[in-house]
Amino acid sequence: MGRKERKEREDKRENYATKRSSEKKRNMLITIGVLVTIAVIVGFAGWKFMNISHAAPGGPVGAGALGSEHSHSAILVKIFGDTFDFSLPAYQLKTSWIHFEGGDGTTIHKHAKGVTLGYLFDSLKLKVDDKCFVFQDGRQFCTNADYSLKFYINGEKVNDIRTYEPMDKDRILITYGAETPEEIQALLTQLNEQKIIEN
Repeated sequence: MGRKERKEREDKRENYATKRSSEKKRNMLITIGVLVTIAVIVGFAGWKFMNISHAAPGGPVGAGALGSEHSHSAILVKIFGDTFDFSLPAYQLKTSWIHFEGGDGTTIHKHAKGVTLGYLFDSLKLKVDDKCFVFQDGRQFCTNADYSLKFYINGEKVNDIRTYEPMDKDRILITYGAETPEEIQALLTQLNEQKIIEN
């Protein structure tokens, strides 16, 4: 009788040890699976973060990350000799990418590479193309037989400015009217004397 009991106890111990060993292996495999899954999720999230554009909602297509540049340009817009006033609240700080700020209407602040003047004017709800300058209220100043819309960047006449990316210290003149070459030169001189606010 004692031998039979001993045998039963040994069998129980073996079964318990085998069962316990199987549970440990199963728990180890579950733990490894969970850790691998977490590592894959963290790795994918890190890769995704490194490869996304850090664009804020409404950012310009093709622009670099916000903060990839901080440059300042001077601008002067004259419509029939009157200066367009970007210092008004309607034109201040409309986007983080490129804007006027601090109640100043003569310095463009750009905060990312690849941001164009077209994006600036769109953000201000002004329509500017190679023929027309259109105010927010719909008034249009378009090239015709008597008057023309003209663009100058750093003293050089250009046909269109929508795709131009302003660079640090650029000086941009937009004028509409029937100016003589001497009047244009006077406007370029005025623009060159404008202070560029850097902050």
